[in-house]
Amino acid sequence: METEKPTNFSYMGRNFSDLSIDDSSSAFSDCNSDRSGEFQTASSQSRRFLIACASDNSDDLIRQLVGVLESGSIEEQKQAAMEIRLLAKNTSENRLKIAKSGAILPLISLLSSSDLQLQEYGVTAILNLSLCDENKELIASSGAIKPLVRALKTGTPTAKENAACALLRLSQMEENKVAIGRSGALPLLVNLLENGGIRGKKDASTALYSLCSVKENKIRAVQAGIMKPLVELMADFGSNMVDKSAYVLSVLVSVPEARTALVEEGGIPVLVEIVEVGSQRQKEISVAILLQLCENNAVHRNMVAREGAIPPLVALSQSGTKRAKQKAETLTELLRQPRSGYVAARA
Repeated sequence: METEKPTNFSYMGRNFSDLSIDDSSSAFSDCNSDRSGEFQTASSQSRRFLIACASDNSDDLIRQLVGVLESGSIEEQKQAAMEIRLLAKNTSENRLKIAKSGAILPLISLLSSSDLQLQEYGVTAILNLSLCDENKELIASSGAIKPLVRALKTGTPTAKENAACALLRLSQMEENKVAIGRSGALPLLVNLLENGGIRGKKDASTALYSLCSVKENKIRAVQAGIMKPLVELMADFGSNMVDKSAYVLSVLVSVPEARTALVEEGGIPVLVEIVEVGSQRQKEISVAILLQLCENNAVHRNMVAREGAIPPLVALSQSGTKRAKQKAETLTELLRQPRSGYVAARA
């Protein structure tokens, strides 16, 4: 089965990888299990293992580790899962070898463990294996989605973050998006977006952006209360989440439920402020959202005009990017004739 490439998602001519605030890194850079401080005290046995894995004996070692995952004690399973996670960290070759050795099913079983550290190690290993596109279908078809959602609900902060990243990877296969949404992931991702640390917020927003390309997931996200944290994060220029939150909002506002929730949560003043003082990218995405909000809705046009949007829109139409200028000009014209029934052509 053909899988989607990470850059296939786009909005306004931008690739999915452009979600990252730093243009030099992809959206997936935030979904890397290689966290500073994670597994700080790897044993000498583990270090010997990693050295040995650079040799031709790695196949035998992987098979031994899979055996431990299947029948070892909890402590032995923890060590085996950690070593598989480390082995899968860097190379697609190792990820493919581990998957072909039968590791995926016993790793998935760890996600339901009552031992939270064991669950975390299992989630992180699954995430690293999912970084290889060839493994995504096998991971999903082996039943990983519901256990990952469970880890997103019950796991440690690191397990929740890595579960969100793993679900993002699986959601790059279009057929998995609905299954993930129907497994209860959206409310949990919204909760991570609202209450997680900065890495959790970034991981959640990236996963939500991918999942909400499907209409029913947009509605689930709105029903889960996504608009409140999105608006709050966009209003906080120190959060380093303005861009990501705006991108998530941009895929949601195609449904009327999201537009209604955006207005109710006070999103219009926030978007107008971004058009006035945000970065060029922030201005561009915000004006696009406002344009969708105002098309065919005179009430929303009046609200946007009353927030003083026209002067910054005029300025943007003169100094923004080509696409931003087009959007700003169209929206300015709409705001100047709010009761005309004018329907803007989409650029």
